Amino acid sequence: MHTVTPHLVCAGAADAIEFYKKAFNAEEVRRIPTEDGKIMHAAVRIGDSMVMLVDEMPDWQCLGPNARGGSSVTLHLQVPDVDALFARAVEAGATAKMPPADMFWGDRYGLVVDPFGHAWSIATHVRDVSEEEMQKAAREMTCGECPG
Repeated sequence: MHTVTPHLVCAGAADAIEFYKKAFNAEEVRRIPTEDGKIMHAAVRIGDSMVMLVDEMPDWQCLGPNARGGSSVTLHLQVPDVDALFARAVEAGATAKMPPADMFWGDRYGLVVDPFGHAWSIATHVRDVSEEEMQKAAREMTCGECPG
């Protein structure tokens, strides 16, 4: 485990595990079912990081993003080939929200939403950008040719 590990609530955690295997080459590490077959705890490894999962349990106020009308959280994947993983995720059933493109901060970056409502940004670092260049590009992007 790393210092911060996401714990995702999914309507259909078993299906989510299979999706993450197909989309992100996840490896299932653990699955603990309840008596009625729901998943009370599961873990997958994506790259060098763990992601924990649980089935929705409305009686405990444990709801996934689709039940809440969306998520305010985006999980970020830093990978060697953003275009390949983006295509793999979409082929597995993710919705493309932002196709990969070269960004001012030096990454090639795209965004998908998985079938369970979780947003995933995917990036590959393609060039180093100085802090000054990054700040200037961010200002120009948000307000045109801002002075200073």
